[in-house]
Amino acid sequence: MVIDVNGIELHWDEIGNGEPLLWLHGGMGCGADWQYLFKEPPAGYRLIAPDLRGHGASTNPSGTFTFRQCAHDMHALLRHLNLPRVKAIGVSGDGIVLLHMATLEPTSIESMMIVSAPPYFPEQARVAQRQFSEAMLGAAEMERMRARHTRGAPQLQQLFAMVHEMAETYDDVNFTPPLLEKITAETLIVFGDRDPLYPVSLAFELQRAIARSHLWVVPHGGHGPVFGDRAPQFTSTALAFLRGEWR
Repeated sequence: MVIDVNGIELHWDEIGNGEPLLWLHGGMGCGADWQYLFKEPPAGYRLIAPDLRGHGASTNPSGTFTFRQCAHDMHALLRHLNLPRVKAIGVSGDGIVLLHMATLEPTSIESMMIVSAPPYFPEQARVAQRQFSEAMLGAAEMERMRARHTRGAPQLQQLFAMVHEMAETYDDVNFTPPLLEKITAETLIVFGDRDPLYPVSLAFELQRAIARSHLWVVPHGGHGPVFGDRAPQFTSTALAFLRGEWR
């Protein structure tokens, strides 16, 4: 499905039936990446899986990208779907989108899981952003990138440029404690203790500032420590949290 919103064509899929659950893929990904975690739509949920601007089948004619703008896009999608309040999962950069959604319109997010999402970019992340290239990803990941993003080489070039620009941007990802204190959603913060981009100390900063928050540090976990062999544990933990069992 596609709607025109905020100067872009925003594509999303809906899978399953039940309570709405907003799934926000990681940077350079697409909505269909939910399949790397849930082998099938989680029972009892209507999974809403958008492609963020410039990703997957969604367009981004201006070429500009901020996580804050993506949050405005997602709020517009929720209004289009007549959903004033949802539960949500966001991975990496799209966990940042959720932080923006939960601070811009706190009542829109009932509960959320943010995976490997920092309150700000530390210097080691900015170094990686400046150096980001096809060579860093490797041939296999580039094939997956081409399959996800159907608009060809110009779209991929735009995405790489997006990451490079993040390295020199300081106002978009700058969640101070007073800003995080606006969040009313029950929040599960998930971090790997060996994330090469974001030290686990950032997770503790988030947990201290967000009132109704829980922290899950994944031992020996890197960036996005919820995929591959860890996916089943994440799935069971996520569904228990979303059901309210962590209260």
